[in-house]
Amino acid sequence: MDPNIKAQYQDFAREKLGFEFNNIDLLITALTHRSYVNEHKKSTKEHNERLEFLGDAVLELVTSDFLYRNYNEPEGIMTAWRSALVRTESIGESGEELGYEPLVRLSKGEKHGSSRAHASILADCFEAVIGAIYLDQGYDVAKDFISKWILVKIDKILEDGSWRDPKSYLQELAQHNDGATPSYKVLNEEGPDHDKIFTIGVYVGGQIKGQGTGHSKQEAEGKAAAEGVKGYLKMRGKGKKKQK
Repeated sequence: MDPNIKAQYQDFAREKLGFEFNNIDLLITALTHRSYVNEHKKSTKEHNERLEFLGDAVLELVTSDFLYRNYNEPEGIMTAWRSALVRTESIGESGEELGYEPLVRLSKGEKHGSSRAHASILADCFEAVIGAIYLDQGYDVAKDFISKWILVKIDKILEDGSWRDPKSYLQELAQHNDGATPSYKVLNEEGPDHDKIFTIGVYVGGQIKGQGTGHSKQEAEGKAAAEGVKGYLKMRGKGKKKQK
């Protein structure tokens, strides 16, 4: 491989991760998608799926250990908190913040794929990077990386209730505040059958409380419910300020 390319990845490690890789090929592989290998079979032999497998296990262990040591909650609640911390959206967001997207090696086709597929690839790369750090630097450095980019989100997740199922949580809030049950309505459908985009509104007592879009009605309803939850929590926050 061109030494200049290796230097580019090492610069990223030094600037963003705070250390140099002993084996920079691990980081390069962590940011190499299967589609790139298929397109460059002569020059590239390995993609990031094995590192992703390893990184996923390390991420789950570190997160579970953190929750166990810091919170005295039942298994079911801690499992839900862990799921919220390590879900695709959360780790994909961390990947964007980390800024490795320009270094991710994709095929030409994948570069122009859907935003949903792109977000999933970024999340997979994040787990693969964890695997690479674990192999190259050891458990403690991988743990510090996860703490910095994932575990710091726990306060926000607990505050906004995003660890809970949004539809169930919205129903609970709507019944408590308005004595009504949410209902969902398709506001718009667009795109071909194999790639439809649904826009759904959630209503409580005839008033719209949130909108969401997704590739399935279920996904759109979940996003609409999450917006509705945010609205109720915002109202609750204002109420507390008035009481003061």
